[in-house]
Amino acid sequence: MKPASSKAKPKLLLVDDDEDIRSQMKWALDSEYALTAAADKAGALKAFREIQPPVTLLDLGLPPRPQEPDEGLETLAEILAIDALAKVIVITGQGERRNALKAIGRGAYDLLCKPVDLEELKIILKRAYYVAELEREYRQIQRRLEHNTFEGMLGLSAPMQEVFATIRKVATTDAPVLILGESGTGKEMVAQAIHRRSARCNGPFVPINCAAIPETLLESELFGHEKGAFTGAHVQRKGRIESAHGGTLFLDEIGELPASLQVKLLRFLQEQTIERVGGRTPITVDTRVIAATNADLDAARQQGRFREDLYYRLAVVTIKLAPLRQRVGDIVLLAKAFLQRAAAESGRDVREFSPPAIRALLKHPWPGNVRELENRVRRAVIMAEGQQILPSDLELEQPPAEEKPRTLKEAREALERQMVMEALERNEGSVTRAAEELGISRPTLYELMDKLGIARPERA
Repeated sequence: MKPASSKAKPKLLLVDDDEDIRSQMKWALDSEYALTAAADKAGALKAFREIQPPVTLLDLGLPPRPQEPDEGLETLAEILAIDALAKVIVITGQGERRNALKAIGRGAYDLLCKPVDLEELKIILKRAYYVAELEREYRQIQRRLEHNTFEGMLGLSAPMQEVFATIRKVATTDAPVLILGESGTGKEMVAQAIHRRSARCNGPFVPINCAAIPETLLESELFGHEKGAFTGAHVQRKGRIESAHGGTLFLDEIGELPASLQVKLLRFLQEQTIERVGGRTPITVDTRVIAATNADLDAARQQGRFREDLYYRLAVVTIKLAPLRQRVGDIVLLAKAFLQRAAAESGRDVREFSPPAIRALLKHPWPGNVRELENRVRRAVIMAEGQQILPSDLELEQPPAEEKPRTLKEAREALERQMVMEALERNEGSVTRAAEELGISRPTLYELMDKLGIARPERA
């Protein structure tokens, strides 16, 4: 067996022209830090570029004029120019506090007065490394979010990457699109993304929820009405279809559209004209139609509850949104993005999820999908007592019970599934790292995931 490798000591740069102080610091800190020492500005900058330490101890009095702070302040400025996140702790004499405060104003992290109290120094160093680690992790998350954000949507998983690819292709056309997905998966966001990337982006995006408006009012809402068309119609009014002229009409929950209006919508799709309720004059409308539903529209078509001709008119291109439980690799990514946003909006200093909270997030089945995840994270940011979110803040302490396997084959698959899921959880959805942990190749892990019905959380 290979011996367990010890954790590398944090890198620390000490810049001081006094050889005795450098020796004392090395003696005091060498057991906890990988200390590199420099005596002047040139040596400091050379060492900083080579080792890239998160924290630097900097004496402001450097040669050639150690009695003046200028050389030290210039060194500070150049270090921060190389790495704006570097934590520089300035060291100065008792009577030079003004110079130290000047350094703080120019970006130094903290200050220490000579003679340095070693216990105070160790406390400040620990805090500096902690803050540096948090800031670098935040920067990594920001870069990852920027890299994996598509029109405001986040997704590393293969299902979402396929959705993004389809959006890119279909946006350049005027073809009708049918978006399928459970409630909370982001169907309207997909529709908006298509609109924004299309030639109609400067036109209106007009949404309407076909399930939210009573049937008696829906026809007027969609097609508009003429003055006097019915009791209460005191003025002429454009409908949503007409309002979407030159842009995109988004018909959410299209499966709830009454049969009588299915006929009128089909006619509009065929002829690009409408008649307002109470009107007889055809009105030409140039709009793209995107529809969405959380129902099985194909089954409704086969059962005669949804017109077959309308179905095929709407489903020229179909986009299927996978439920969040099939996008394991996106859960932590989304949760961290929601945490960052909610913390910024509320002004609360909540920074991360505890490891048990991460496990709870990954085990939850997410019946409400992305919308449920966002709401739970927003609540957790409000309820958290400290900087970490706990499972209780998410109200996810009890993961759903799993059925016991009844056969040897089921037991073997259950064990394999558990091992794979736990490896993915520990590695935040990274198939590459999970495969390394399990001692198998990435293609083998993909095959195993496909066999066990575990959605691929990461694109090959």
